[in-house]
Amino acid sequence: MMATNWTSLLSTKRNRSAVSNFASGDISGREFYSGFANTSNGGVVRGLLRNYGVDQARTLARKALSRRSGV
Repeated sequence: MMATNWTSLLSTKRNRSAVSNFASGDISGREFYSGFANTSNGGVVRGLLRNYGVDQARTLARKALSRRSGV
């Protein structure tokens, strides 16, 4: 199982906003993936959802955001 590359996933304000919306439950897993489809991070998001499922992916996204809040 590959580790999720949170650094690239949170690299821009737009990406960080999408991750934040997903983590807080404002958008579905499908909407979250659609936001990254056909981008360099599409595979990262797809892998995250496939490996962990939506509920656990949300938890991981919340953790990643809180641990990287100073960035």
